[in-house]
Amino acid sequence: MDLKNRIKELSDKYFDQVVSIRRHLHQNPELSFHETETSRYITSLLTKWGIKYRSGIAKTGIECILEGKNPHKKVIALRADMDALPITEQNDVPYRSINDGVMHACGHDAHTASLLGALLILNELKDHFEGSIKFIFQPAEEKLPGGAQQMIEEGVLKNPEPEFILGQHVYPDLPVGKVGFRKGIYMASSDELYLTIKGKGGHGAMPHKITNTVLAASEIIIALQKIPNQLAPQDIPTVLSIGKVIANGATNVIPNEVHLEGTFRTMNENWRKKAHEKISEIATDITKKYNASVEVNIKKGYPVLINSESHTEKIVEFAKCFLGEDQVTELDIRMTAEDFAYYSQLIPATFYRLGTSSNGSNNFSLHSSNFNIDERSLKTGMGLMAYVSIQYLKN
Repeated sequence: MDLKNRIKELSDKYFDQVVSIRRHLHQNPELSFHETETSRYITSLLTKWGIKYRSGIAKTGIECILEGKNPHKKVIALRADMDALPITEQNDVPYRSINDGVMHACGHDAHTASLLGALLILNELKDHFEGSIKFIFQPAEEKLPGGAQQMIEEGVLKNPEPEFILGQHVYPDLPVGKVGFRKGIYMASSDELYLTIKGKGGHGAMPHKITNTVLAASEIIIALQKIPNQLAPQDIPTVLSIGKVIANGATNVIPNEVHLEGTFRTMNENWRKKAHEKISEIATDITKKYNASVEVNIKKGYPVLINSESHTEKIVEFAKCFLGEDQVTELDIRMTAEDFAYYSQLIPATFYRLGTSSNGSNNFSLHSSNFNIDERSLKTGMGLMAYVSIQYLKN
């Protein structure tokens, strides 16, 4: 039996077990940096399967290494995140979350289950490849500073050093059986903006005696749109959105302070740095006009996610061979962010999308309280990761 069919056979063999794992994880979600029971559950499975591991990385992260023949010849890594979101689940399913206000609404339960499935498959095929595969179970993708950065700082890309890393993410816009790739720049950087406008508040009927912090804040909100609309280079997608405004005055009271919070996202690290400077300049210049002051705090988040063009091209060909050419599609860029980007800044990487919908439409989006997956996608996810890993190590 050839490798492709053997892996599909093993995907069938382990499918029910991987579905059970996914449902356990879905029912017991934990928030970022608090994945204690999730980590304990994963390590219990690894122990049961006889897989050596290192745990406690970035508090709850885990890594394990599967060695084939000639284990030092080539090393690659596979990564899955495992944290959940502060969302109350609305799905009426037997495996609905039992942790109030916490839900796997972004599919990290499926990511972890797929990776464990790939591990089961590859463990049976150790004699069919040369080199080693590192499995990374990462906490806290959903919360800055992100678990990827901390795991990297604690040596997850060392001893041994992988030359390539692969990650997948569920995608309800694609039907089960399909996957999507994009070469080059794929996902945006993500920064949090916090601005506090300060002045002398007072009676709204006496504007000559006060500092109109609300008006200054309003002008800042409008002026900041110059950054994506006028100042950003035309070939660099850029978004700046203010989503929270707190002006705790009254109908006739101008407050001493107004607080603004928002997000800034772009696709170029050099422009990102310049834009941060522009944000401060614009806010400072406007508040001076109103005899006010401003504190600008830009909380730098995840970097731009870049899929290695040459490596991704190779992975796409492997995916077409395993799934069929019609099952592999090209993706558009996304202004959402992912801390997998930290890996992609250090070593060649490919981050792709796994179709999870039953019909490709009318499905609840990621981060929705009704998000769920067609679990047949787990078979595609674990099988593809196993096939791609072996083919990459061979070539």
